[in-house]
Amino acid sequence: MSTTAIPIAIGPAATPLLAQAVTDGGATVADLGQARALIWNSGPADFPQELPPGIEWVQLFSAGVEDWFSRNVFQRFPGVVFTSAAGAYSHSVAEHALAMLLAGVRHLPQQLQARSWRQSEFFPHIGTLRGATIAIVGAGGIGRELIALLEPFGARIIAVTRSGTPIVAPGVVETLPAERLPEVWSRADHVVVGAPATAQTRHLIGKEELAQLKPTSWVINIARGSLIDTDALVAALRDGTIGGAGLDVTDPEPLPEGHPLWELPNAVVTPHDSNPPQLRAAAYAAHVTNNIARFVAGQALEARIDVTAGY
Repeated sequence: MSTTAIPIAIGPAATPLLAQAVTDGGATVADLGQARALIWNSGPADFPQELPPGIEWVQLFSAGVEDWFSRNVFQRFPGVVFTSAAGAYSHSVAEHALAMLLAGVRHLPQQLQARSWRQSEFFPHIGTLRGATIAIVGAGGIGRELIALLEPFGARIIAVTRSGTPIVAPGVVETLPAERLPEVWSRADHVVVGAPATAQTRHLIGKEELAQLKPTSWVINIARGSLIDTDALVAALRDGTIGGAGLDVTDPEPLPEGHPLWELPNAVVTPHDSNPPQLRAAAYAAHVTNNIARFVAGQALEARIDVTAGY
């Protein structure tokens, strides 16, 4: 196979894990000038200003690609197919979202801060996911993993996707297109945000949307900080408009010291670590192997970036 296998380059450095991923996918590692595809394992700042004419496809390391759009990388190479790592890290991020949701529903943030036995104070706030209606806004790879993780809890899922194509999975009671998102807020007990960051999704959740949620609702954001109006969220947390928020991403990010979100007892903030490096490398390698196998077989690539849509 080595003499006829499709040549694929790795940049900026061919780690053993990625080299093995290329081989496992049925291709061979090659220099960029001889390659038909490029597996990129860094950010947009380091990306070449020019690519050899033989490059047909570039696989990116990140799931979110807003920085690549802001640097006009895709626009420079109109004839090249770019794919992201969307879906590669879904299980780790979905697991993090579930942990935050459970923590909020069971009132764990406040209980972890307690230094005395305050049972009567905590009892009224403790809830359950069983029978709860959870809206997953942006039910892509992460959302679908979360749906599977929620199945044993008996939650009812309203999935929101761009197209509204029905998601057939245990627990999903309805799939809505993005234009029907305003219907969701008053129906949901809790909301998990997994949508991509685009100009259209900036401040997808603001004062008006938060006001329609329940005072026991938790909002979980494992997507991008810009999807939630931070000032409106802080106000809603302070005055009890919603029950709480679990944020692995924030706006601004990193969240500066002294920001109110660090101090609010009903806010759980983690430093964008739902997909830590020790889990990320192996997940990316598996994604690379799968997409290379598709490329070799002439099949459609996963996580192809839609330049028009912005993700």
